[in-house]
Amino acid sequence: MKGKFCFAIDRGGTFTDVYCICPGGKVRTLKLLSVDPTNYKDAPTEGIRRILHQEAGGPNSQDSPVNGSLIEWIRMGTTVATNALLERKGERCALVITKGFKDLLHIGNQARPKIFDLEIKIPGVLYDAVVEVDERVVLQDDRCCLDKRSWSEETGNNGELCYVRKPVDVDTLRKRLEELKRRGINSLAVALMHSYMYKAHEQLVKRIAVEVGFESISLSSEVMAMVRIVPRAYTACVDAYLTPLITRYVSNFISGFKNLENTSILFMQSDGGLTPVSEFTGSRAILSGPAGGVVGYAYTTHATSNRPIIGFDMGGTSTDVSRYAGQLDHIFESVTGGVTIQAPQLDIVTVAAGGGSVLSFVAGLFHVGPESAGAHPGPACYRKGGPLTITDANLVLGRLLPQYFPCIFGPEENESLNIEASRYKMTEAMNAVNEFRRGEAAREGRPFEPMTVEEVAMGFVRVANETMSRPIRNLTQARGYDTRDHELACFGGAGAQHACSVARALGMSRVHVHKYAGILSAFGMALADVVEEAQEFCGRDLDSGSEEYILRRFEYLESNAGEKLKQHGFRDADSIKFVRYLHLRYEGTDYGLMCQQEKRDSVDAAGFRKEFERKYLQEFGFIMSERRVIVDDIRVRGTGHVYVQEAKPGPRVADAPKADSVVQVYFVGGYRSTKVYLMKDLSPEHTIQGPAIVIDDLCTILVDPDSVANITSSGDIQIDVGSREPVDSKKIAQDSVDPIQLSIFSHRFMSIAEQMGRVLQRTAISTNIKERLDFSCALFGPDGGLVSNAPHIPVHLGSMQHAVQYQLQSGTPLLDGDVILSNHPSAGGTHLPDLTVITPVFRPNASTSTEKPVFYVASRGHHADIGGSRPGSMPPDSRTIHEEGASFKAFKIVSSGKFNEDELRKEFAKPGEHPGCSGTRNIVDNLADLKAQIAANRKGILLVNELIDHYGLPMVQSYMRHIQKNAELAVRDLLKARAKTMQSASASFLDGELGDEGAGAVVHRGGVVDRPVQLTAVDSMDDGTKIRLCVSISPKSGDAVFDFTGTGHQVWGNCNAPPAITYSAIIYCLRCMVARDIPLNQGCLNSVRVILPAGSILKPREDAAVVGGNVLTSQRLVDVIFKAFGACAASQGCTNNLTFGDETFGYYETIAGGSGAGPHWHGRSGVHTHMTNTRITDPEILERRYPVILEAFYLREGSGGKGRYNGGDGVQRFLRFRRPMDVSLLTERRVFQPYGMFGGCDGQSGLNLLHRMDGDYINLGSKAYVRVAPSDVLEIHTPGGGGWGGNYNDEEDEGCLLDEDIETAASLKAQALQNAD
Repeated sequence: MKGKFCFAIDRGGTFTDVYCICPGGKVRTLKLLSVDPTNYKDAPTEGIRRILHQEAGGPNSQDSPVNGSLIEWIRMGTTVATNALLERKGERCALVITKGFKDLLHIGNQARPKIFDLEIKIPGVLYDAVVEVDERVVLQDDRCCLDKRSWSEETGNNGELCYVRKPVDVDTLRKRLEELKRRGINSLAVALMHSYMYKAHEQLVKRIAVEVGFESISLSSEVMAMVRIVPRAYTACVDAYLTPLITRYVSNFISGFKNLENTSILFMQSDGGLTPVSEFTGSRAILSGPAGGVVGYAYTTHATSNRPIIGFDMGGTSTDVSRYAGQLDHIFESVTGGVTIQAPQLDIVTVAAGGGSVLSFVAGLFHVGPESAGAHPGPACYRKGGPLTITDANLVLGRLLPQYFPCIFGPEENESLNIEASRYKMTEAMNAVNEFRRGEAAREGRPFEPMTVEEVAMGFVRVANETMSRPIRNLTQARGYDTRDHELACFGGAGAQHACSVARALGMSRVHVHKYAGILSAFGMALADVVEEAQEFCGRDLDSGSEEYILRRFEYLESNAGEKLKQHGFRDADSIKFVRYLHLRYEGTDYGLMCQQEKRDSVDAAGFRKEFERKYLQEFGFIMSERRVIVDDIRVRGTGHVYVQEAKPGPRVADAPKADSVVQVYFVGGYRSTKVYLMKDLSPEHTIQGPAIVIDDLCTILVDPDSVANITSSGDIQIDVGSREPVDSKKIAQDSVDPIQLSIFSHRFMSIAEQMGRVLQRTAISTNIKERLDFSCALFGPDGGLVSNAPHIPVHLGSMQHAVQYQLQSGTPLLDGDVILSNHPSAGGTHLPDLTVITPVFRPNASTSTEKPVFYVASRGHHADIGGSRPGSMPPDSRTIHEEGASFKAFKIVSSGKFNEDELRKEFAKPGEHPGCSGTRNIVDNLADLKAQIAANRKGILLVNELIDHYGLPMVQSYMRHIQKNAELAVRDLLKARAKTMQSASASFLDGELGDEGAGAVVHRGGVVDRPVQLTAVDSMDDGTKIRLCVSISPKSGDAVFDFTGTGHQVWGNCNAPPAITYSAIIYCLRCMVARDIPLNQGCLNSVRVILPAGSILKPREDAAVVGGNVLTSQRLVDVIFKAFGACAASQGCTNNLTFGDETFGYYETIAGGSGAGPHWHGRSGVHTHMTNTRITDPEILERRYPVILEAFYLREGSGGKGRYNGGDGVQRFLRFRRPMDVSLLTERRVFQPYGMFGGCDGQSGLNLLHRMDGDYINLGSKAYVRVAPSDVLEIHTPGGGGWGGNYNDEEDEGCLLDEDIETAASLKAQALQNAD
């Protein structure tokens, strides 16, 4: 140590933690507020100053710089970058991007984050301005038939050939950059098409920008040279947005010191490695703090355990979970603050449940988060008027002891925790819970038993534990690991109060609490290595012919990384290590895995493939041995290791541990006398029997009853978790409902569907399922009714239960081991490419035919081709269902465990028996994806049976019904409130303000409360077919009839919609209008009766073509329902289906448009709406895989309807074809415009144009099948959303209304003005 101090610091959002190794080995720890301007300017500097003053007599004045000559090194992690990104407080910057892509980052992957939010909230872009560069690089393609004589052939960084079709327009670029500079913008992000493999254009932009005077320039090819321009450009923007901020922060930090010349200052990066202060950049700083914690438990807990470790870091606002099994797992893409970041980072999953998470009780369910009290005002007990939080619940239960906390709370930060404030807030919550339960008891005619304050507080804690358990299950079970095989490493300020319960819920038997658990992120930084990463794009096949090239690139990258490590002081070869990685993927897929190899003197392609397939099998459950493996990237990770010796624990003490006090702590079942121990009084080999509380200077550790804590030889606490908490299943399984258990089961049922979805995504082979995420998974009751459906694709939500119930009604006998395949519209299907796999759930050993399934699980996925008249099975010109591919009503794809492949192949070939049709064109992918769906169902069965094993079948099925009832009540409340409010307001608007002109659109029969209120709406398909709806709502009961009488006839086309689609549209709309998080299940439709006229477009004949009904008519149904309720203006009303290909390949995509405006929001531009939410292929991936050039993709400015709130704009997408191929378009809203509401203007209708190479433009209409030639350009202009509000003086007209009535007022006006037909 050379007689100097060493500091490791984690500057968090609320607290700054300091770990210091003093001369002689003494360890000091310190925790202080990260922001305390009345007492100090910078928390890390203040922490160092305090320790130096106390240990070395340094100056105590903040006006004097800290003496850096006393310091050997400083290692720090910080949330400065993360907070600036989340709060949008970074540097003003501009994006420089290839011409035609100015709105690419606004559009992103076109998916919306929350499918039920009508107001689509997506964080804005980081840049203030965009400069389009007139340049274009095109990839070399042997299949290309374009005239390339004017193109310049170039060699990319990886030796791959490419063409410069248009060099950079230097003069124009310089002028645009000078304009930006005059606007005060000093930071640039540069992202040009294909710069990951051809950097010359970006480097030219940088040279010009430097000449113009820009101070910070982030090139995407330097920040992260990986294919996919959208995440790479996002990452460059993050770097440009945050790096100047970090530079200033670091400069300010260093300014607080003197004599730092010989002090090493390193910062923690998101990948768990340290980097010199001069190389610390914004894109690598996002997980700077949490990464230290992962390193901390990885290098300590795992060293003492032979099991993999789950990291459980529970802080004030959120909980981070991670996994370590011998090496740090990195991912290369994540989303923070709505921004996709492409950079190496530790695989850390964050859930919005921490000590400061706000607690609420809504509609019979306990909710924890996602809102947080933050550092200010903080929890109620902080004495600053904060809300009720998890911290308050623990305080009420006696798990936090004010007498052991420092007096740092209140406005003057000199008071203790206020338990009275916590109990007051919890009493309010208790009253809300009991009021709801009293009403339920009265309605059901049973006695009412009130809950106590402690029971309610315990309920919130149990729900919080389940909330935090879900991401751990996803991190383990959904990836093929058994959670029970892991040990839980608990750290963070709040985690140790919940660790035993979380571990027990997950089946873990041991919890490890490090002696520095309260500051483990800081401690981890003291243990971390200095890291230098080097990575470049490759794009070659993994075979023996590439071995020499890859070896040379490894050696080159290692040389560069090694030189940098030597500059950081690592001269000894033993202290420098390199790990070589190849980023590998199967050809035709988009999911790669980083694989490493130990060999140093050669590259073994076969060895790399073996490692890739081992990891692929572990991650996805299968391999594709016949496919080529592609090397996307070559990566080297160089590390310089500095040995840091931990402080030795205190001596062993023979005496038994002595309790400092005994307190009463509430557990399930009541209060228990609980001993309190001080950590400083405990020594190795001490054993503590639960229940107990261990007080450390940095955290409070709760040892549950029946658990035993042992102090290890290193001074840590190791807790052997006892048996499960007792559950009175007889009491809970009765008809009465326990709201705590209801909330827990809501999480568990949803977790089953989510994990099924993750298994399906990771085991599927097709782009549609694996990357576009066009699938859904769900759990159903013994009657086939929906229990839980993960929020995947909305059009699947209410329709799958019809497929399950058809199987029950058909009487097909089902045994354990049977699996059904179904897709036919008459059997509950939507359109044929959506194949549904249904598996009954039997209890183990239920082998007789008399046994009935206790649940069902099902998964639905869109298959790229199932035969029919056109490749892709989405023919725009189909007239009968036989032209749309293979159909199945109740096909046993598995019989008693046997996969019926031969019979399945025959069924997939049958469409070829019809004239002009073919059987499936890709049976291999069909079979692989169906096996993935079967595997997803198998996962669901396992999880259902685990749940039943835990609680018992009567209790699980009882709470299945309670969950459905809860959803039913939420929908009834919505319908009753809407009906009653419209009744009370209708006289004023219809008779007064609107007069006779609007008096017929909303029919209010006599103004009597229990008489139905009727809402009507009508809209048209592009062929003129009307969809007509009359909704009758009972204000008293909340029952509703959705009557589609008057809807147009079945059409001679494919926009016919099977009945299941109408149910999907209704359940989706009702869930959106409830506007809060409720379980989505059969209960949502229990109060709804649907009338569909036979022979109409909504109830067609069995042989009718339906492929467009699923993707087009479903959207019009939603428009009509929302129009009737006056909920919002119309969105684009289309999914813009595009298919192109030839005999060698096929490609399918759906394209975004504008969303409709609402009573208090503008519509979102360039986003998928309503019944779909699939992603779009990245432009660079599109051009690498298919013979097309994406000429432009940007917003269609002005296409959204104007109004008080404007509708969102559609997009414009221009595709140039590089060789002859067939193109199919299946679209809508090319004739009738998306409607505006409340006087808002309509959105513009869409337009499909083909620009022939001879100069002609052809309007293709809504639906087309066309043969294109090389150089033809397809232009797709998608519709905008409708506007909301127009000529009305809203303040004057609505001034008499309460805020909650504004939407109803708008609905009445919209109905009166527009819905009469």
